[in-house]
Amino acid sequence: MRDAQSLFIGGSWVPPDDGHYEVIDPATEGVVGLAPEASREQVYAAAAAAREAFEAWSRAPAQERAAVLARAADVIQRNVLPYAELAQAESGATTGTARGMQVGVGAARFRRYARVEPVEQPLPPQVNEAGPFGKAAVMGALAVRHPVGVVTCVTSYNNPWANPAGKIAPALAMGNTVVVKPAPQDPLSVYRMAEALEAAGVPPGVVNVVSGSRAEVGEAAVDCGDVDMVSFTGSTAVGRRIAEVCGRDMKRQLMELGGKGAAVVFDDADVESAVSGIGTTFSFYSGQICTAPTRVLVQRGLHDRLIEQLSAYAGRLPVGDPREPGTVVGPVISAAHRDRVEAYVDLGRKEGARVVTGGVRPPLEHGFYVAPTLLADCTPDMRVVREEIFGPVVVVLHFDDEEEAIALANDSDYGLIDYVWSGDVARAFRVARRLRAGGVGVNTVGRNMEAPFGGFKKSGVGRDVGSYALHAYSETQAIVWPG
Repeated sequence: MRDAQSLFIGGSWVPPDDGHYEVIDPATEGVVGLAPEASREQVYAAAAAAREAFEAWSRAPAQERAAVLARAADVIQRNVLPYAELAQAESGATTGTARGMQVGVGAARFRRYARVEPVEQPLPPQVNEAGPFGKAAVMGALAVRHPVGVVTCVTSYNNPWANPAGKIAPALAMGNTVVVKPAPQDPLSVYRMAEALEAAGVPPGVVNVVSGSRAEVGEAAVDCGDVDMVSFTGSTAVGRRIAEVCGRDMKRQLMELGGKGAAVVFDDADVESAVSGIGTTFSFYSGQICTAPTRVLVQRGLHDRLIEQLSAYAGRLPVGDPREPGTVVGPVISAAHRDRVEAYVDLGRKEGARVVTGGVRPPLEHGFYVAPTLLADCTPDMRVVREEIFGPVVVVLHFDDEEEAIALANDSDYGLIDYVWSGDVARAFRVARRLRAGGVGVNTVGRNMEAPFGGFKKSGVGRDVGSYALHAYSETQAIVWPG
């Protein structure tokens, strides 16, 4: 176990005012380390430090900021193994996921935003027929992106490296300064990220990290007067509260919220591809991922076969200690979350769903494990169909034709990522364009890391990833002149 962690404020490691709390390993239930419990005053001090650092950092040449990010990526890559070991202990990720999808993707995101991109875009001249003095005039224009200011980054527990890096790196690249409030379940990895940035030469106050297990810590990081923008990944319920607080001061928001991804499977689909893609819900982060295809809509002619193959797929997945090489499904983040997921499975039974696979807690002595669970005979009104479960649980409904499939897919409060599987590519793209979701995968669950990412409806506000993140962390100014 590491020594008690300090806060990172204004370039210094600061003891917390309110002591520490234990970070628990979801696989062993042992103590990983002691995370600092920041006071409201310390959160405000972090925001004040970010405000003080903003002027110099925002005016520094973009190449200088990029160099810091590139050096941070180097530090992270040199420390992949110890960083991944800690991330695994905090989050319960399997070894491959901790090394590749957590720390590895975190390093890649710093490397990506070390690439300097233009912030000025000349616009086509326009003839103004009714000029300010009644005369026609040709007007030139330039769109210029400026940093927003101080950004609070509130991160999710399901990926303690890639998620914070996806916020911090583009925010810094654009010239913003940040206050990072990590998820309370696994904050220690974010402090290692701060160490990497410190070693890379980030100036004092540009990056600040304040953690806490109490809601008031996150509230302070959002309502502080020095904060100009909030970037949040988490539940729709918490996102709604953040929006209310931000609305009082018109703070900018970027929010990736819940998901209940529809996987529309037509009867001409490649069944193995569909089963493999949907099966990632059971295994990847143990279903704790908002982009998972958890709501399977299958055409009637393929219904029984798909259920049979999904059930077999789920039943083959080894569940257990994520440190063991053969493990595919590790634990969920906490005992409370395990109980929540299990309660949804029980609710599904009561609502009339049929438990095809899973539904029983794995017989393991320690850890917060949930068996991969498949629920069939579901109907659109069931809570297990309408609400985000955030665990290794898949629900299945059937449809008869394309119009019914689209209606079922869109009958949701969420709209983050949907999926379509069909051997008819023209139909797959036709359906994709009619789905009310921020992204659609056609015959794949893969991601393009330059494509815009975000949700419709209650799945979020704004878009990030790739160049879109640079827009998300900037304000656009128009400069106009007579041409």
